[in-house]
Amino acid sequence: MRKLAIGFAGLLSFVLLAGCNPQQQTNRAPANDTAMEPKDIYTNNCASCHGGNLQGSIGPSLEKIGGKLSKEEIANIIANGTGSMPGQTQISAQQREKLAAWLAEQK
Repeated sequence: MRKLAIGFAGLLSFVLLAGCNPQQQTNRAPANDTAMEPKDIYTNNCASCHGGNLQGSIGPSLEKIGGKLSKEEIANIIANGTGSMPGQTQISAQQREKLAAWLAEQK
């Protein structure tokens, strides 16, 4: 029984450390990959909550986010989070700038 409890605790720790979205974790590009296109950065890091076409899902729609927020405001939200969205620390500063510029064009 003790071995089972230890095994379960180990598995639980692994799941918690791996994050709640395994697809997002496995598709994530290395932080130093600056060659990625903004749409790919979005797909790998944002689409699971904001929808594949910016339409919203768990998170709000980003279809017209550029009409509401500036590139700088979007970059700040990506870096630091807002409301229930945590900061996306897995996204490098260069990727964040590309993504924020692309999202700011969505009007």
